[in-house]
Amino acid sequence: MKVLITGVAGFIGFSLAKKFLEEGYSIYGLDNYDSYYSVKLKKMRVNKLKKFKKFKFYNLDISNFKKLDQQIKKINFHYVYHFAAQPGVRYSLINPKKYITVNIFGFQNLLRVLEKKKIKAIIYASSSSVYGDQKKFPVSEKSSLKAKNPYGLSKIMNEEMAEIYSKILKIPIIGLRLFTVYGEWGRPDMYIIKLLNCIYKKKVFELNNAGNHYRDFTHISDVVNVCQNFLICKNKNKHEIFNVCSGKTINLNLLTNKIKKIYPQAKIKNISANNADVYKTYGDKSFLLSRYKIKKFKDIKYGLKKTVEWFEEKKINKFL
Repeated sequence: MKVLITGVAGFIGFSLAKKFLEEGYSIYGLDNYDSYYSVKLKKMRVNKLKKFKKFKFYNLDISNFKKLDQQIKKINFHYVYHFAAQPGVRYSLINPKKYITVNIFGFQNLLRVLEKKKIKAIIYASSSSVYGDQKKFPVSEKSSLKAKNPYGLSKIMNEEMAEIYSKILKIPIIGLRLFTVYGEWGRPDMYIIKLLNCIYKKKVFELNNAGNHYRDFTHISDVVNVCQNFLICKNKNKHEIFNVCSGKTINLNLLTNKIKKIYPQAKIKNISANNADVYKTYGDKSFLLSRYKIKKFKDIKYGLKKTVEWFEEKKINKFL
């Protein structure tokens, strides 16, 4: 099995590539080492992947259509997992243009170059951010879309493009509405790793809205498991979207207190709410479970323990 993974130096792309390589798949990985967060961490991930003989890395920016087209022509693969994107809901208020260039035009570039390839399916990352602030929970794939920031809007546009291109390419295209993915090798700009980094560097952690938020935390191992299930596509040449979530929600203030029990020295400062943030994420995963054989998702107790152990063992704060 040959698989193309974009954003392979990122959290999810790396984690999926590692699992596939361990199972003997051939992986072609694209990434441009964007500096939005630690390039050292990204290169550390890719260096681990380079230890596998069946991994080939290309330093490439998907927003450059010409170079992307030239490279894709040279390689053959069966599946595409698209994770290359500009992440971050708060940063999208600061630099919205980048989300248009990378998330929207970059995705369109990839779909255009894939018109010339014979592949079995495309699986791409959407986000729970497409839902914005909702009143009824848990949210299902049929819930209304109310993006609250340019990042969420870029993901809605990705879904609309995927709907169009599924008809053009005549292959299954699957969108994953990911809910707060966390765990080992996670992003340092997200809550858990960011808090751990502040603790180890003896810095003050600013807790947005005094922790008065709720999040549906989804462990990376569950996301990888879901992604792998899509190698057996049950949808015939059409576009479908699935929530990928634990189906549970936890208050961030409560989770902060759990972490403070592990690290009593943690310094927390409450700050006002950020306009880009939604109050609550809580997903309904029943559609996903009805279509694919997915085991029970990991709970936050398990995921937090694994994340802390990894952070301490690898001394990740040195790379952030």
